[in-house]
Amino acid sequence: MPHVQAQRRDDELELTLSGRWDAASLGAIQDELDALDLSGIRRVSVGGDAHIDLSGGWLLNRLCDDLKRRDVTLAFSGDVPDALRVVGKALQERRRSARPAGQPADAPDDDETPFDPVEALGRSAVARAREALAGLAFLGRIVTILGGALVNPRRLRPISIVRHVWDTGFTAIPIVSLIAFLISVIIAYLSADQLRGYGADIFVVDLITVGVLRELGVLLTAIIIAGRSGSAFAAEIGAMKLNQEVDALVATGVEPLEVLVLPRLIGLVIALPLLTFIADVVGMTGGALLCYGLLDMPLQQFINRANEAIAPTTFWVGIIKAPVFAVLIAMAGTYRGMQVRGSSRELGRLTTLAVVQSIFLVLLADALFAMLFMELDI
Repeated sequence: MPHVQAQRRDDELELTLSGRWDAASLGAIQDELDALDLSGIRRVSVGGDAHIDLSGGWLLNRLCDDLKRRDVTLAFSGDVPDALRVVGKALQERRRSARPAGQPADAPDDDETPFDPVEALGRSAVARAREALAGLAFLGRIVTILGGALVNPRRLRPISIVRHVWDTGFTAIPIVSLIAFLISVIIAYLSADQLRGYGADIFVVDLITVGVLRELGVLLTAIIIAGRSGSAFAAEIGAMKLNQEVDALVATGVEPLEVLVLPRLIGLVIALPLLTFIADVVGMTGGALLCYGLLDMPLQQFINRANEAIAPTTFWVGIIKAPVFAVLIAMAGTYRGMQVRGSSRELGRLTTLAVVQSIFLVLLADALFAMLFMELDI
C-alpha cells in the first residue's frame, strides 16, 4: 500500500498520507516523494490518516522545506501532525543556537531568504538598541537596590563585600605590580633612547610621572581587572544560573541582584582605587630605577624633577577614574553572568563577551575623561 497518494488539479496537488511513517518505512517513503511531479505546482494540500512518528516527521519536514524553496504554498487539511511540529521546533532551536554571536536571534536563516545587507544592518541596530535598554534597566535595578541597602545597612552584606575586596584587590596585587613596573620601565627606556640624542634626559621623568599617574596606572590596572575579575564575575554567576542556584534564591524570597551583584560591585569599587595607587607607586619606582641605571640620575634628582613635573591634580585625575572603571567592569561581568542559560557553551560565550565589553567600556570612559579634563584644563 503506498504511503503517499497524489492527485493533481492544474497547479494544485493534493497529497494523502497513509500507513506508518516510521524508521522502517523511510526508504520506501523517500522513493515515493522523489517520484512526485512538482513542476508547475503552486499549491499543495496535505491530508490523510497516516501514523507519523519522529522519523516520519523529519521526512515530512524535508518535504515542507523543499516546497518552501520552490515557493509552493503548503496547507494541511486537518491539524499539523504533532511529530512535524516537534521536529520543526527542534530544528529551529538548533539553527538559532548555531548562529554567530553577533547575529540577532530573530534574524532569518540563510537557507530561507537571501542575505540583505540593509536588513541585516537594521536588525543589528535594533538588537543593539534593545541590548542597551536592557543594560540601562539592569543598572536602574542595581541603583534601586543600592538605595534600599543604604537605608538598611544590613542588606549591604559587609562580610561578602570584604571577601570580594580580597578576591578582586589583594590577590591581584602581584600581577598589577608586575605589569606597572614593566610598563614604566619600557616607557622610560624608549623615551630615554630618544631624548638622550637631544640632551633632554631630564624630561624622561616628566613622561614617566605624568603618563603613569594620569593614564597608564589606572588604565592598565582596569584592563587587568576586567580580564581577571570581570570574567570571574560572569563565570561565577553564570555557573549558578546553570545549576539553578539563582532560581533557588528567588524561590526562597531573596533578591539575586542584592546577594550576587551588589557585593561584587561595591567590593570592586573599593579595590580598584587601591590597586591604582599601588600601580602608581610601583610604576614610579620602576621609572626611577631605570633612570638611575641607564641615565645615572640620582634618586633625589628624580624626586625633585617629578615634583616639578606633576600638578596638584595629576594624581587625583587617575584616582577619580578608578571607581568609574570599577562600576563598568562589575556591571558588564554581572550582567552577562545573569544572562547565562541553557548550556555551558553559552556560559563561555557570555564570559568572553563580558571581558570584551568591559575593556571597551573602560577605554571609552577613559577617552571621555580625557576630553572632559581637557575642557576643564585639568
